[in-house]
This record gives sequence, C-alpha cells and structure tokens, in this order.
Amino acid sequence: MTSLRTPAVPGAGAAAQSAAESRALVASLLDRYLLSLDEGGLDDAWAAELFVADAVVVFPPASRHQGAAGMAEFHRAALSAFAATQHLGSPALVVLDGDRATLRANLLSTHVHHPRHARPRGERAPLFATGTFVDGEARRTPRGWRLARLSFRLLWAEGSPPPKDA
Repeated sequence: MTSLRTPAVPGAGAAAQSAAESRALVASLLDRYLLSLDEGGLDDAWAAELFVADAVVVFPPASRHQGAAGMAEFHRAALSAFAATQHLGSPALVVLDGDRATLRANLLSTHVHHPRHARPRGERAPLFATGTFVDGEARRTPRGWRLARLSFRLLWAEGSPPPKDA
C-alpha cells in the first residue's frame, strides 16, 4: 500500500525547494487527502500531516469544520453515513505566492449506501455520486506545506444522499 504521509523533503524551507517542487507538494496534499477519505486511518496524526492548526474545511450545503483539532472526527462522522466511498480528483492547478499557495481541482465522488438503506433484496446498494469544484489554500510551515482551507462547491449530484438517521 502506498503511504499517505507527508514525504520527507530535505531542508523543507523555501530556499530548498524549487517552485515546481513546491507546486507538486501542495498538489500532493489534495491527492493524499482524497485517497485517505477512502482508505480510512483518519486520526490526529492524519490531520497534523495535512492541515495547519487553524484549517477550515467546508462541504455543501452547510457542513463546516475549523481547526486541525477534531478534523479527523469530523471526517469520520461524515463518512460513516456510507459503506464505502471513492474520490477521484483531477490534477490540481497550484499557484504559488511565497509561503502561500492556492489550488483548484475537480472532484468526482461516489458514495455507496449502507445495505440497510439498499434497495430490495438482491439489488446492489444504491449510489450517491457528486461532481464538485475544490478550491483550497496551503501554507508553508516549518514541517512543510499544509492545507489551510478546502472548500467544495457542488456542481451536480445523482442519487440520494444518506437518510438523516444514517
């Protein structure tokens, strides 16, 4: 299995990285974030590897969390509504501005409902699929690049979201 942890970069300071290396590291934050949603292992170490302390994540229509503290639990709770997920992101466009960066990508997400919410016996569990725009910001820290903000904007959805009691 591929590691989803931050790659070790000798001399992680701004002078030690080219612009291309910095853009690649910022883009990899989003890649690792999306892969980890599907593979699990969301804990405080996961949050520390990906997010700055005051990071913000916003999902449509009105779900939001601020701070690395509690970030893993926020994501685990949201994902528990589904039996499985698959998040497919496009390559991220990363624009650097010193020790800050912005990113933009497209995302296709497939969510598999739990069997208890499935259709009649013998049919596959229904899916809830979405297409979203992802906008984000990252900051260079003494420990390397970390996400400061991720905002997801829904473009389309197919299927039904989980029932409120999920």
